[in-house]
Amino acid sequence: MTERPARAPRRTHVARVVRTERLTPHMQRVVLGGEGLAGFSADTCTDHYVKLLFPPAGVTYPEPFDLQRVREELPREQWPVTRTYTVRAWDPEHRELTLDFVVHGDEGLAGPWSLRAEPGETVYFMGPGGAYAPDVSADWHLLAGDESALPAIARSLEALPRGARAHAFIEVAGPQEEQKIDSDVEVVWLHRGDRPVGEALVEAVRALRFPEGRVHAFVHGEASFVKELRRLLRVERAVPREDLSISGYWRLGHNEDGWQASKREWNARIEAEQESAAPAA
Repeated sequence: MTERPARAPRRTHVARVVRTERLTPHMQRVVLGGEGLAGFSADTCTDHYVKLLFPPAGVTYPEPFDLQRVREELPREQWPVTRTYTVRAWDPEHRELTLDFVVHGDEGLAGPWSLRAEPGETVYFMGPGGAYAPDVSADWHLLAGDESALPAIARSLEALPRGARAHAFIEVAGPQEEQKIDSDVEVVWLHRGDRPVGEALVEAVRALRFPEGRVHAFVHGEASFVKELRRLLRVERAVPREDLSISGYWRLGHNEDGWQASKREWNARIEAEQESAAPAA
């Protein structure tokens, strides 16, 4: 089962902003590079993620940066805040790490930072984590998510061999948020408009006529619609747990700190409820 990323000791890396690019009205790209990425690699999973470390305003850390030392010697209010982002691309030859940020003006922490980031700026991060890559032995693939899952879905589609059978659904605010993905899979772009996050996505996946054979599914995004799609796949469609990578990247009304504090309990409760209703293997 790939629902929870494998927990391994995460190394802290230091990088520099190389360049930035506005992809859509609500998606900003930041490319990181530098010698500090010499020991970094993110080429085994298509949902690799890193945890960016943001120091509180006015706080600077001694060089070389040592997160353990910071936590041992400084008060908690001076510890860096972490924000998790999927690796959109990793170029080992040029040591460039591409991250895409959903932005909503001044809302949040990492989004506004991505708009202000300047070439040469220092960035600290941990990682990578990750647990999913499309299983080429599956008969077909299902990928579904909102903007937060778009980088992982795009990277997964680009990793699939040409001609692979897949259905991909991505919900975004509107047509201006669609992106070009280098894949022969036809992506179904769902435009949210004023509807609740994930409502159109659940409808679309539920309406899909599932092909015959074994499916390998990747479903991530806002926790409430992920819960509904997990029930559809695990309980109604009887997809085995080991063929599902499914989890809430975020939860409406919670920042990352609040969501991460309750995510494990939330997931465990939902999993227990739905596993009790799922068909026996």
